[in-house]
Amino acid sequence: MNDMRVLERAVDNQDLKIAARDVDVYYGTTHAIKSVNVEILDKTVTAFIGPSGCGKSTFLRCLNRMNDTIDICRVTGDILLDNEDIYDAKVDPVQLRAKVGMVFQKPNPFPKSIYDNVAYGPRIHGLSRNKAELDEIVEKSLRRAALWDEAKDRLDQPGTGLSGGQQQRLCIARAVATGPEVLLMDEPCSALDPIATAQVEELIDELRERFSVVIVTHSMQQAARVSQKTAFFHLGELVEYGDTSQIFTNPQDSRTESYITGRIG
Repeated sequence: MNDMRVLERAVDNQDLKIAARDVDVYYGTTHAIKSVNVEILDKTVTAFIGPSGCGKSTFLRCLNRMNDTIDICRVTGDILLDNEDIYDAKVDPVQLRAKVGMVFQKPNPFPKSIYDNVAYGPRIHGLSRNKAELDEIVEKSLRRAALWDEAKDRLDQPGTGLSGGQQQRLCIARAVATGPEVLLMDEPCSALDPIATAQVEELIDELRERFSVVIVTHSMQQAARVSQKTAFFHLGELVEYGDTSQIFTNPQDSRTESYITGRIG
């Protein structure tokens, strides 16, 4: 019954992409995430906001099993991607991360050429049969990351030689090169200047035409600008989740209102 209710609440005929049900996360004896239930829609930008240490990045990492890499971390509950449990023993985390790409807080290009940064994922996942197909994937990914015009004449040069904003767009190109369905972004603009931030925000808006995008941000202004849905986390709990405009103008929980108005956080 509960499962049906979750599915029925997907709104505006938009497809439900990820459903998290009663998700708890423990680091050893620390209870970091407490019984989170949330639905993430396809072709939508969902922002996770909340004070530092509230659990938003920890929960984001549950969505592509990045927490598996932490020995003392334990995740319970269900996370369904296209109605399939991503924590099922049959699911290969490496394949999952091709489907659920991730962009981190600081740009982290590989110490390789721009071309090889983008080609890395398609190569290891066998997504191209020859050089021509790989060239096409690299170009398409760089175009999607709004970096092709700046990078096309220097594809053999190191990715680390790009500016900070360009490096972050390169990391976005690398993430979309494997043809993911979901793109996770953990404070992708926190290390960028205002101009680079504006470029990445514009890019996020374009990416949602193809992907479900989930962004953790410490900036409420950024969440208001780029997202259609917002989830507010506090002390490991998902306090409130809804349309971004509603969360920011008419929050239903006093804790959300306190955070939005600057009284907590």
